[in-house]
Amino acid sequence: MTIRAHAATQPGNSLVPFEFDPGPLGRGEVEVQVETCGICHSDLSMLQNDWGQTTYPLVPGHEAIGTIVAADEHALGVRVGQRVGVGWFSGTCQVCPECVSGRQNLCANAAQTIVGRYGGFADRVRCHWTWAIPLPEALPAATAGPLFCGGITVFGPMVECGVRPTDRVGVIGMGGLGHLAVQFLAKWGCEVTVFSSHPEKEEEALQLGAHHVVNSRDPGAVKALAGSLHFILSTVNVPLDWSAYLAALTPGGRLHLVGAVLEPLAVPAFALIGAAKSVSGSPLGSPATVATMLEFSARHGIAPVTETFPMSQVNEAIAHLEAGKARYRIVLENDFA
Repeated sequence: MTIRAHAATQPGNSLVPFEFDPGPLGRGEVEVQVETCGICHSDLSMLQNDWGQTTYPLVPGHEAIGTIVAADEHALGVRVGQRVGVGWFSGTCQVCPECVSGRQNLCANAAQTIVGRYGGFADRVRCHWTWAIPLPEALPAATAGPLFCGGITVFGPMVECGVRPTDRVGVIGMGGLGHLAVQFLAKWGCEVTVFSSHPEKEEEALQLGAHHVVNSRDPGAVKALAGSLHFILSTVNVPLDWSAYLAALTPGGRLHLVGAVLEPLAVPAFALIGAAKSVSGSPLGSPATVATMLEFSARHGIAPVTETFPMSQVNEAIAHLEAGKARYRIVLENDFA
């Protein structure tokens, strides 16, 4: 059989129609008929080979929603006809200490959906069944895709870092990740402060659940929060005055990064030592945490704010995202004939 897709043949190129024969299903693999697939900034980074791990032709797409249409006999936990989502990971070794302890997202040998594999900007995509996470009926396929990358990226730290409903938390950035973090943390029970360089987003941040919005370009406004926040989640990929945000933490507070800042962080040791503060980061979440995030989203009506494009207009959609015009996640709808 042939899978139809959109692929880039080298850095900087537009995506073009691309077909490939995927061969037989691997052990435990499933094949998913794609309904929708989100576009993430990680897709842009992979298209430009910013991280030095892209192979071409590249079929991006790691926020795919669809129906399982084929399954290897060892795909024990899902069934043909089931609607699922496929995120950044498409398989793990299942035997390392991280995998057997339920932290498969930390597997050193994890297969990544668009690293050395063909992703979801296609009519079908494949993964190991453990990473084909069933979609609750309450979550529509049209908007659920971004939860499988953007959603779990910000939800995972809430679980792993022990964020409590009584905590005062900060979210740096009100974009594709930040607008989801605000919703999750507010429904979690936290008092949420958003740091944004875009004053025009204040009203929407408050509507999504934020209690306070601070202009991140105003050093005095950030300084005024000294010692008040238990947890700060940074969703941006640009360097900031990290010392100012560390100062905003309570003793024992944590600054956690999920935005891929390429420059090394300038963090003074005494900013951490004196009040036992910490800086950390995390990659997405395990299948169990993804499933919990989906249940939490369905229970509380949490959903990405999305714009849609037909998959045939993928280059226009990418240009829209690169121009910073997306509000807040873009979803492609499969329109292969």
